[in-house]
Amino acid sequence: MFTTCVAYRRTAAVQERLDATRIRIVSAAHDLVAEHGYAGCSIALVAGAAEVATGSVYRHFPDKGALFAEVFRTSTQREVDAVAAASALPGTVAQRLSRAVETFAHRALASPRLAYALIAEPVDPRVEAERLAYRAAWTDLFAGLVDDGLASGELPGQDPRVSAAAAVGAMAQALVVPLHHGSAEPHVVPELTAFITRSLGASS
Repeated sequence: MFTTCVAYRRTAAVQERLDATRIRIVSAAHDLVAEHGYAGCSIALVAGAAEVATGSVYRHFPDKGALFAEVFRTSTQREVDAVAAASALPGTVAQRLSRAVETFAHRALASPRLAYALIAEPVDPRVEAERLAYRAAWTDLFAGLVDDGLASGELPGQDPRVSAAAAVGAMAQALVVPLHHGSAEPHVVPELTAFITRSLGASS
């Protein structure tokens, strides 16, 4: 007698529960990174914060690297979206650049442990790959602003991607020590904003 095997198919309700659990795990991991940094997190801590079994975390993510790559991906996209929205508001290119730098810096300083992890903390190679994608997204955003300035005649001739990459590097470097210490002197953000706009030729 032969038994017919029927492939298991998840019902919509089961998939919704799995998706909700995954979201809860990523959210818990995000909160832990924001509090303790990458090095201070573990799968066990994430499971406890998400109120799931450790095995449930591994059901969704094979290891810490995979989980925190997802955390970095979602966190960095949220930051890029916020800066993009600020820079898209009407104004001169100098004003839009200033808003972009200020939004980047103020958001980073509002959550310094998370920002330090995203920018500079030693991480798993898969998380480092997300960090490189993060830097590329910032470069794309600032290159777009430089392109706009070249098109309008508000900026002098320059290679948009080289200038944008240099601006992003300067922003990260200027903030990495303050983020590590958890705070910055009041003049840091205005000075950083003035430096970036001047370096791109957008100072008034």
